[in-house]
Amino acid sequence: MKHMIWPERKIINDEIPTLTPYLVREGKNSGGIIVCPGGGYQRRAEHEGVPVARWLNSLGINAFVLDYRVSPAKHPAPLADAQRAIRFIRYYAKEWNIDKERIGILGFSAGGHLAASLSNLSDYPAYENRDVIDEESSKPDISILCYPVISMIEYTHEGSVTSLLGEGVTDKDLYLLSHQRNVSKETPPTFLWHTADDKAVPVENSIMYAQALSKAQIPYELHIFQQGRHGLGLSKEDQDVAQWTNVCAGWLRKQGYGTF
Repeated sequence: MKHMIWPERKIINDEIPTLTPYLVREGKNSGGIIVCPGGGYQRRAEHEGVPVARWLNSLGINAFVLDYRVSPAKHPAPLADAQRAIRFIRYYAKEWNIDKERIGILGFSAGGHLAASLSNLSDYPAYENRDVIDEESSKPDISILCYPVISMIEYTHEGSVTSLLGEGVTDKDLYLLSHQRNVSKETPPTFLWHTADDKAVPVENSIMYAQALSKAQIPYELHIFQQGRHGLGLSKEDQDVAQWTNVCAGWLRKQGYGTF
């Protein structure tokens, strides 16, 4: 069942951001992870949504697919949706039997940029508080970034920049949303993976972010595969790259997520 995360029914251009839970029935008081599909802030790729939620369920982890706003909506709309989504989950955590102190976010490509945005800008005033849901924290406890767009300045994905910020983009916005510059002691533990020959979003995005995490002494793992096209998702077509799910599952276990 899809949940409308905002009290207003119509947000922008008739698009209603929604959050769809995929809950693990067995177990007790487990954590949850928000899934943000990629799509260059122009669309939301289906193969990076529900299949990923089902994979997380197989690990004993509750999952939530976020249909955040994309173009023609602009910044800060997607970040506002992500902030509201994590607050929404924490508010209803008891009802869903979820540990509200173990809520993470996972994103692919532009969805990875959104996950990094939430990881570093959880306190950014993306919207005015609406109700008691907004009294909850919007900071994720862990972050999983899959071939993410990190920078809006160097090695970037121009389509994501244009879709998110528009033609009249300012240097201020570019720097605000280049997350290798935003990592701090408040950034959550992070898992990253990328392919070295990604032609759409250069691997330097993940490398720069990992370097920033290292400098800030934030626990992280970075996995770079030699070959693989952009947008592989769970990578059913490439068994070498598909190993990311196994190493990520191990990392999640170390963070206290899932049943193994």
